Amino acid sequence: MTKRFPTFLLVLVATTSCSRESYFQPDARVAYPAPLLAAADSALVTAGRHYQRGPLGRLLLGAHYRKVWATPVTLPVFKPATVVNGGLKFGKLGGGFQTTSATLLASSGRSYALRSIDKDPYKTLPKVLRQGFVLTTVRDATSAGMPYGAFVVPALAQAAKIPHATPRPYYIRPDEDGLGEASARLRGKVVMLEQKVEGEENIVGALKGARALEESEKMLEERYHSPEHSIDEAAFLRARLLDLWMGDWDRHEGQWNWAAYSQPNGKTLWRPIPQDRDQVFFRFDDGLVSWLVSRIVPKFRTFKPHYESIEGYTRNASFIDERALSSMPREAYSSTAQELQQLLTDEVIHAAVQKGLPREVYALEGARMEAKLRARRATLPQAAEEFYQLRARRVVVAGTDQAERFVVERLHDTVTVVSVYTLGTKKDSLLYRRRFNPADTRQVVLHGLKGKDEFTVTGSVARSPFIDIYGGPEEDTINDSSGVSGLRKKTRIYDTKRNTVFEIGPETKDHRSRGVSTHAFDRDGSGR
Repeated sequence: MTKRFPTFLLVLVATTSCSRESYFQPDARVAYPAPLLAAADSALVTAGRHYQRGPLGRLLLGAHYRKVWATPVTLPVFKPATVVNGGLKFGKLGGGFQTTSATLLASSGRSYALRSIDKDPYKTLPKVLRQGFVLTTVRDATSAGMPYGAFVVPALAQAAKIPHATPRPYYIRPDEDGLGEASARLRGKVVMLEQKVEGEENIVGALKGARALEESEKMLEERYHSPEHSIDEAAFLRARLLDLWMGDWDRHEGQWNWAAYSQPNGKTLWRPIPQDRDQVFFRFDDGLVSWLVSRIVPKFRTFKPHYESIEGYTRNASFIDERALSSMPREAYSSTAQELQQLLTDEVIHAAVQKGLPREVYALEGARMEAKLRARRATLPQAAEEFYQLRARRVVVAGTDQAERFVVERLHDTVTVVSVYTLGTKKDSLLYRRRFNPADTRQVVLHGLKGKDEFTVTGSVARSPFIDIYGGPEEDTINDSSGVSGLRKKTRIYDTKRNTVFEIGPETKDHRSRGVSTHAFDRDGSGR
C-alpha cells in the first residue's frame, strides 16, 4: 500500500498531521501556563502560534502569514464591565461555523459582536473528513488570512466615504466568567469586538437618519416586493471597488447590512454597510500545494501589487453583485475608481496601516502592505473596467411583486435600451433604465416576478443582446415586434402557456411550458 501512495501525500501527511489532542494553542498568552494577574490591563499574546511550520511545511503549504500569527503582540484584556460605558452583558451565542462568537448587550440597548480571530473549519467539512491530515490541512489554511487586517479597514473605508464597523482587538482572560455561555469557549483567545450594524437601536454616528438596519435577506425581500424600495447601486459599487482594491474576496450577501433611508418622494433607499473583513489582504498561493489549490479554486486570490483575477476576487459575491449593480453603466465604474484614487492617498494608506496593525506586526508587514495598496491603487481603473465587463455580460433586470411594464427598444446595432415602469400610477413611474451594447452584453434577463406585467420589444437591427423574458406566476402580456439579423432568435420567452397573452413575430423563440419552474427567482441567495 505504501508503495502506491503518492510521495507528495506522504510528505504532506508528515508535514501537517498533528498528534496533539488539540490542534490550537491552549492559550494565546506567551507566558501560559503562568497565571494572569487579576489587575492586568494587557497581555502579551499570539494570534495563533500553532500555525508555525518548518521549512518543508512552508515550502508545501506556504509561508502565508505564519510569522504574523506567531508574533507576540500586546493587547488589552477584555473587561465586560468597563469596555464600554455601562458595561456589556452576555446576550446569546453566535451561530458561525468557523468562529466562536457571542452577542453582547450594552445598557443603552446597543448590541456588540464578540468573536475569535482564529477559525476552526471543522464543522464546514463532511464528517468523513473531520479527522487526520485533511482536517489539519484545512485548518492550516487559516494562516493565509491576515489576523489583524480587519483593523486596517476602518480608516480606509472612512477615507473612501463608505460606512463601516470599527472592530477592536482584545485578549480574553483564562478565568473570565462574565460572558455567560460564551465564557468557556472564549477564554484564552484573541478576539475582536465591534458594534453590530442591525436593528434600530444601533443607528448611531454616520448612520443617523436611517430608519432601519437590516441584513441582505430582509432588504431584498422589501426590494422585490414593492417598487417603493430600491438599492443605492452607486454606493454599492463604491464599496465593491474598495473590496477589490483590498483583495477581499469573500463578499457574499451575508457580509452586508443595509441602512434604509426615507426619500423625499416617499420611497425607501437602501444603502450598503460592509462587515466581516476576515479575508482582507489574503495571502495563499506561496506554497506548492496552496498554489495548486488556488488554480483549482479561483476564489482564493492572493493580495499582490497587481490584481490576480477579478473573476476570482468577485466569485463569492456574484449573487449580490448581480442584484445590486444591474443599472450601473461603464462610466460609473470608471468615475468611481478615479474618485477612490484621489481619496485613498499615500498619507491615508500609511495612517490606516500603521494604526490598524499592532506595532510588532507593522514592523513585519507594514511597508509591504502599504506598497501593495499604492500599486493596486494605480491600476484600480483597469480593475474596475474588468469588473464592469464581467458584470455586463449577463444582466438581470427584476421587477417587483406589483405590476410593471418592461420596454425593450433595439435602437441600433450598438444600443438596446431597457426601461421598467410601474403600472397604474402617473407619478415617478420610471423604475429602471439602462443602455446595452451587444459588444459588452450578451444577455439581458427580465423577471416580472408577481403582478400582471407587460413586456414590449421593438426595433429592427443587425446586432442585439439576447432578451430573455420570465413573466412570473400571474397573467402577463408580451408583445415582440422586433427583428435582429442572423440565424438565432434573440427574444426568448419563458413562462407557462396558460398565463401568457402575447403577440410575437419571427424574432421570438417560444420556450413556454406546462410546468411552473420558469416562475422561480432566487430572492435571497438560498437557491444558488
